[in-house]
Amino acid sequence: MGINSVSMDMLLAKLDAARTAATALPGSTGAAKAAKAPREVDFGSLLKSNIDKVDQALQGADALAARFQLGDASVSLEDSMVALQKANVTFQAAVQVRNKVMAAYQDIMNLPI
Repeated sequence: MGINSVSMDMLLAKLDAARTAATALPGSTGAAKAAKAPREVDFGSLLKSNIDKVDQALQGADALAARFQLGDASVSLEDSMVALQKANVTFQAAVQVRNKVMAAYQDIMNLPI
């Protein structure tokens, strides 16, 4: 008993046909059809924008701390500490996302072919 070789395009075409048949069933709503429609997401730009947000938070907190250290009367210790903690939480969240992505990548690379 051998394994049939199926091309990826053929498999995707069958999945699309099954999705179309499932949305055409009675009882399916238009909102469900719209919600299931795939939308284009550029992973690179999404990643870059989130990294830029983390960088801005870190730079803003550092600038606020530096202003406090230089004796700026408009910046309180509480403001600088809160900004530093927010930046730290943002950075730690980014590190955890990176760790999860790397773990997923390693799991995929270790899959037997």
